[in-house]
Amino acid sequence: MKSSAFRKKFMKHQQLWIEVVVRICLVVTFVLMEKLQPFERKIHPDELWLYKYPLTESYVPSRMLWPLVVFAPLIVIFVMYFFRKEVLDVTQALLSFTLALGINGLVTDIIKLTVGRPRPDFFWRCFPDGHANPAMLCTGDQAVITEGRKSFPSGHSSFSFASLGFISLYMAGKLGVFNEKGRGQSLRFLASLLPLLIALTVALSRTCDYHHHWQDVLCGSLLGLLIAYFCYRQHYPSLYSPDADIPLVVSNPILDTSNTSSVLPFKTV
Repeated sequence: MKSSAFRKKFMKHQQLWIEVVVRICLVVTFVLMEKLQPFERKIHPDELWLYKYPLTESYVPSRMLWPLVVFAPLIVIFVMYFFRKEVLDVTQALLSFTLALGINGLVTDIIKLTVGRPRPDFFWRCFPDGHANPAMLCTGDQAVITEGRKSFPSGHSSFSFASLGFISLYMAGKLGVFNEKGRGQSLRFLASLLPLLIALTVALSRTCDYHHHWQDVLCGSLLGLLIAYFCYRQHYPSLYSPDADIPLVVSNPILDTSNTSSVLPFKTV
């Protein structure tokens, strides 16, 4: 009997479990790819000046970036739940946001490993003593050198815009910034714009600490923002829609509607 009950419960939420597994696979793949060696692009003597910028500490280190990109959306999602009490919206928002982070990590790492562009401070990673040899064979720490070959695109930029870009879209939808509910109300517009300004600050910091070229930051930012938009639209309608604040629900919903239909109307596409 217990087995039968579990089976029925599993089948009822089968699509949700599939979505969860997809995201776990994306995260595991990203973690494994982080350990791979990037393409070793040859550096010509006449372009060495591009990679001789000072080796400095990150203005926004990873220990600050990861809490920002993971917890900032969670806080916004649950604050919205506190005011609106929509369980289905929480689920759809979490699925959208986690999909954006997972895809962004995968795509960013694929490009980084394939391109293998040296960072602006690569010379000092390669030759800590400041003396290059004619064969251009690096003498520095191998882990530091490997990380120095992952400049394009900027991961800080792509993750910031994937995460905070999602928050911006989510808030714009909830506040009706681009439809008749909130159009023309500057406070709502500025509230939805704030996450993008934070993401922009993180991205620009990567050129200030010489960890990325400006092209890395630009492409990383656009990549993250595009991924955030497409993942958001997988679960939510256009920001111009009158129902921009209501998640899309397909004919086979991934959540038990019996507990949520009374608090949130469904849309079928």
